[in-house]
Amino acid sequence: MKKFVRIEDVGQSFDTRNGHFVALRDINLAIREGEFVSLIGHSGCGKSTLLNLIAGLTRPTEGVLLCAEKEITGPGPDRAMVFQNHSLLPWLTCFQNVHLAVERVFGNRETRDALSLRTTMALHMVGLSHAMHKLPKEISGGMKQRVGIARALAIKPKVLLLDEPFGALDSLTRVHLQDELLRIVAATSTTTIMVTHDVDEAVLLSDRIVMLTNGPAATIGEILHINLPRPRDRMALLNNPEYAAYRSAVLSFLHHRHGHPADLSNHDTGANTEQSPLKLVNAS
Repeated sequence: MKKFVRIEDVGQSFDTRNGHFVALRDINLAIREGEFVSLIGHSGCGKSTLLNLIAGLTRPTEGVLLCAEKEITGPGPDRAMVFQNHSLLPWLTCFQNVHLAVERVFGNRETRDALSLRTTMALHMVGLSHAMHKLPKEISGGMKQRVGIARALAIKPKVLLLDEPFGALDSLTRVHLQDELLRIVAATSTTTIMVTHDVDEAVLLSDRIVMLTNGPAATIGEILHINLPRPRDRMALLNNPEYAAYRSAVLSFLHHRHGHPADLSNHDTGANTEQSPLKLVNAS
């Protein structure tokens, strides 16, 4: 698979009342088409900042970001974002919320019937055909988040960006939507980049987990390849020793090796270096 999203020598800093703040530095990452990548790290390490840069919501102070060999200079229909807060318009039905996004992207080149079909198919994909004419106040938090995912998928993005999409949900709803996301991504082969704090979620869903060092001036500490076969079954993985090893590798980084690469004790990897899973798991 070709490198589809490229992040090259990216840094991001801000001028604040307390002076110049460096949020990210020396970020280099290439993401293949159809790949699922999770960004994980402690709060304040710049995960959402990096996702916003890929979305084009902010511009980097250093370096360049590309999608399909085109520089990312702002938001675009090739990238769709799903936030932790579903951000639905409360006066519109589920159908209308999704249709609004579809109309903005395809309204000038498709018929009304085609736009309606796109909207209906997106809601069907997330299992909400029965609730498409309900208002957000009439559905659960998990269903609202599904509408947000449907709205993103309806515009047929090349890259799906997820900023802790299940973080505000109860554990049972979260598990169900993780399984739904596994199914949807498998069906669409959409390149997906997700910010998460949940180690199990990252291992279950990802092809690679990008682990960021602590801020300020956060960078990539390690990248872990998840070589578990797809489709993935949550229950089958519970007793899988490889799954446990990947989970331990991420927890080890977060608890013991989350500083900047030059400061990582008993660890010989540098920033932005991709490792074999075995080396990461066996790192002391």
